[in-house]
Amino acid sequence: VIFEQVKSLAAEVEGEVGKDADLLAEVTNLAEAPVALRGDFDSAYLELPSVVLISVMKKHQRYFPVQKKPLEAEKRKQLLPYFIALRNGDGVGLERVIAGNEHVIRARFADAAFFIQEDLKKPLDAYLPNLHTMTFQVELGSMFDKAVRIQKLAKDLSINLQLNAEESKVAERAAELCKADLATNMVVEMTALQGFMGSYYARKSGEPQGVAKAIFEHYLPRSANDAIPSTKPGLVVGIADRLDTLMGLFSVGLALTGAKDPYAQRRAALGLVQTLLAWEIDFDLTSGLNLAAQYLPQEIDATRKEACLSFIIERMRHLFLELGFRYDVIDAVLAAQGENPYRASKAIRELSEWVQRSDWHNILPAYSRCVRITRHLEETFEVSPNNLVEKAENDLFIALRNAEATSRKPGSVDDFLNTFMPLIAVINIFFDDVLVMTDETDLRENRLGMLQRISRLAEGVVEMSKLEGF
Repeated sequence: VIFEQVKSLAAEVEGEVGKDADLLAEVTNLAEAPVALRGDFDSAYLELPSVVLISVMKKHQRYFPVQKKPLEAEKRKQLLPYFIALRNGDGVGLERVIAGNEHVIRARFADAAFFIQEDLKKPLDAYLPNLHTMTFQVELGSMFDKAVRIQKLAKDLSINLQLNAEESKVAERAAELCKADLATNMVVEMTALQGFMGSYYARKSGEPQGVAKAIFEHYLPRSANDAIPSTKPGLVVGIADRLDTLMGLFSVGLALTGAKDPYAQRRAALGLVQTLLAWEIDFDLTSGLNLAAQYLPQEIDATRKEACLSFIIERMRHLFLELGFRYDVIDAVLAAQGENPYRASKAIRELSEWVQRSDWHNILPAYSRCVRITRHLEETFEVSPNNLVEKAENDLFIALRNAEATSRKPGSVDDFLNTFMPLIAVINIFFDDVLVMTDETDLRENRLGMLQRISRLAEGVVEMSKLEGF
């Protein structure tokens, strides 16, 4: 009911209102007898960044901003000098209510204009020293210290992710400035504007467009359905920021243990995974966390590094579950290659198709027979052709060597299982014709060694024992 009123009022001025679910839910719970009203404000305020006006309207006043209906040629919507608010009551004296709301929004916009005007008296990099007074975490230092670490890490990542010289230069400068706006009046007043204002002030300070864009993009994605960085510098700075946050907090013992998340570690981990998946980057999280660790102010033991990696992988697991993949398929892949999100994503999609095949009931049991008889062994046995006495074990050894010699892409489930398929019939005959656990030690260990090598074909690809039916 509320939103229909809001849309109707917006349409009267040839505008429209985006459906903000959170704002709509909030005003719904504030009103018993809702009556929507439309007010206006001085169009001169439209010279301010639209994100500032929208944030003021939504956060402070719970107003719905009115946007111009986009023309075919327009890529983005433009604000109109109107807002739509909600009154709890009837329509009596509505003009006075509208006038009161217009008075309040004028004051709010005037404050925002003042903050921006004051902030623009200095270039963005002049705010960097102020970051010394802002603590990121007491053992990890100030926001200035964090920005320095991000800059160093971004330089390393620029090399690893093969940015060209110009992109690397942009990434390094953006990393240096990426937290500077935290010390500006506008962001101190409204922290949700971090990144937006940094980008705006960077442009006004004469920084290259690429630097300004990367400052904004390094915060992306801010939520599950948010945009992804569109430039490599924004990508690199965002990865660097998240790796530093996650590795840093785990290094000082701040692993999450409950629902509270004061440092937004879940969001950082999810954003890191989403970015790597969207850009289809073959990136090893273990190496990334090790890079981040070397710039932290204290040594980090292996246990905390492993805990941090496991935390990121768990967030990835939830993401894949939300996308509708089977839990056992997800667990099987992540157990083998969870440190590489994009590679794991491809493997999950491939394995999802394999487990739906009509012959899957032949594939999995053949592999599981090899694993179940050997997984309790602590010793790895060598295979000697001289100890192959039965035709079935000779045939298995030949098929195994052919499988091992087959070229495969790292982490590819398709390559692994296509390589394994010719072994299935030979494995079944081997178990039918050969007594693996013979009393003759040399023969027994030789046969177990072959089965161990078959089991290892899945290493780095998938932990098959986690699949249903294993």
